[in-house]
Amino acid sequence: MDASTADTPPTATSTALAKVTSALANAENRDGQREMAELVTQAIESQRHLVVQAGTGTGKTLAYLIPAIISGSSIVVATATKALQDQLATKDLPFLSEHLGVSFDWAILKGRSNYVCLQRLHEVGSSEQGQLELDTLAVATQAEIKKLRAWADTSETGDAAELDWTPSDSSWRAVSVGSDECPGADRCPQGDPCFAQRARRRADEANVVVVNTYLYGLNVASEGVILPEHDVVVFDEAQVLEDIMSDTVGVEISPGRFATLSGVVGRIIDDPQLVGSIAEISQGLRDALEDHVGDRLPTPLPERIQEVLVDARLRLGKAIDTLLAIDTKVEDAVQRKLRAQKMTGRAIEQLDAAVQCREGYVAFVSGSRDSPRLEIAPLDVGPTMAARVWEKRTGVLTSATIPSSLATRVGISETDVEIADVGSPFDYESNSMLYCAMHMPNPNSDAFRPAVHDELEALIGAAGGRTLALFTSWRSMDDAAEALRDRVDFPILTQRDFPKPALIKKFADSEETCLFATAGLFQGVDVPGPTLSLVVIDRIPFPRPDDPLLSARRESLGPDAFGQIDIPRASMMLAQACGRLIRSTTDRGAVAVMDPRLGKAKYRWEIVKALPPMKRTRHRSEVEEFLQQLR
Repeated sequence: MDASTADTPPTATSTALAKVTSALANAENRDGQREMAELVTQAIESQRHLVVQAGTGTGKTLAYLIPAIISGSSIVVATATKALQDQLATKDLPFLSEHLGVSFDWAILKGRSNYVCLQRLHEVGSSEQGQLELDTLAVATQAEIKKLRAWADTSETGDAAELDWTPSDSSWRAVSVGSDECPGADRCPQGDPCFAQRARRRADEANVVVVNTYLYGLNVASEGVILPEHDVVVFDEAQVLEDIMSDTVGVEISPGRFATLSGVVGRIIDDPQLVGSIAEISQGLRDALEDHVGDRLPTPLPERIQEVLVDARLRLGKAIDTLLAIDTKVEDAVQRKLRAQKMTGRAIEQLDAAVQCREGYVAFVSGSRDSPRLEIAPLDVGPTMAARVWEKRTGVLTSATIPSSLATRVGISETDVEIADVGSPFDYESNSMLYCAMHMPNPNSDAFRPAVHDELEALIGAAGGRTLALFTSWRSMDDAAEALRDRVDFPILTQRDFPKPALIKKFADSEETCLFATAGLFQGVDVPGPTLSLVVIDRIPFPRPDDPLLSARRESLGPDAFGQIDIPRASMMLAQACGRLIRSTTDRGAVAVMDPRLGKAKYRWEIVKALPPMKRTRHRSEVEEFLQQLR
């Protein structure tokens, strides 16, 4: 601490932060954490948005929670991952409640389908219709539903995350409903004890509400009907904000939607022909979309797709008419009718939006040939975010890696935002090295992959295994694994071998093992210690040039597109991959990038400056020597 810092009187924020962090098991002073907490305080007081990059180890969760809570503001924290949401609920917020010295309430709010539906539990098996429905299910599914009923009788939350076992999709679907299906608490006899409604009531009364970013996006799309009013919103892992908002503000129509809808309608309408006509939409839509997977679609939509959508609209119109004509006093039947109406009506809205394909939106087909999805997303989420988020409350956007263009891309005016980078407490200069293999061929040449294999062989040997090799395609990963298994003396796992949690555990448990993976593991891998001493990245991870949504956005931006879209996204992805290396103050290791463009291209410094401040080399002998010293 320098003299000027020592002479600065403590603020309420710094005092509160020091009090809380002193109660941690391994208490330590983190300058970046303190700086970030003060920035959050200033943002809330000035009602000016904040975008803050906080490197791994900063302790950003406490850095935004503490100033937000002591400000007395109502807060929504939107997390991009379930793991972070669970960490806030089970660790950070209870810890703050105990040590902050400020009384506050918090609540976790999830999408409706995460909670068991008491009305559905009542219906299934408790009436003649319910018993008939239950009898159509497999014996194992029936047993799981019975088990879920017993659990719901004792559960405080009805949240599936509480379960110590995993129910099948069919059994959970039988006892839960989505927001597109639920008629609302005021129209349901179980509205008062409803688990989802109770969670909403807790959220209405809480000072801090934790949601996932997708649910926040749905709240934006619905103009605020899902979440309580709030003064401050914190987006943690903010690098995914634009993409999630595109998903939620736009339209998505999949074949599976109509298979589910036919089942919901079939619970109240005893008309096999009508119910079957809804189920048939699934196959018709799949057939129309499968040849367009990965394609951007013209406006108006291709004739075959348009025909399927219009036909689906007519079929659902008949279903709505039939539902409206049902006159029953039986409460269970009334609820089945209301849910079928709600879900059918929502599907009709989505079909109408797809057929219209409004100006400023782009249509494309995602997924796979077996499971294609028609998506219609806004070219620019900025105007919607500006009107429905930034003009109404203060935003704090944070992550360990943030694209340089994020604020602009999500609609925050340059005059209304503070952008900061508080660094990381880790000593990258002393403990890590960045190696760029500038002698490598161009990544688009046939000689590139064999050269990557040669580099990998040498580097893995120097590191003694202990390598996470990340590839920008599955084919590159498979080719490298096949080539290297016969050339190195260390075990090699690939992303195809096990589910992600088991894969990472096997890698972490064996110090000599190497793990070869794709972009899916550029983030979410936390393996501190010598087990991971080398991260290898085959190419700069530029987004696909043929991505339909990004290609439309590039066209709208013109010459600025590469700088606004491609470089920021590639920089963020590369920084995330580099972030797998140093996970604690004692970690040491190297990052090797096989792409020579990192050292030669005109844009190279825009990418390099987004990476941790590692010492750099272009000589393999230097990185080999560095790795050998770590063994």
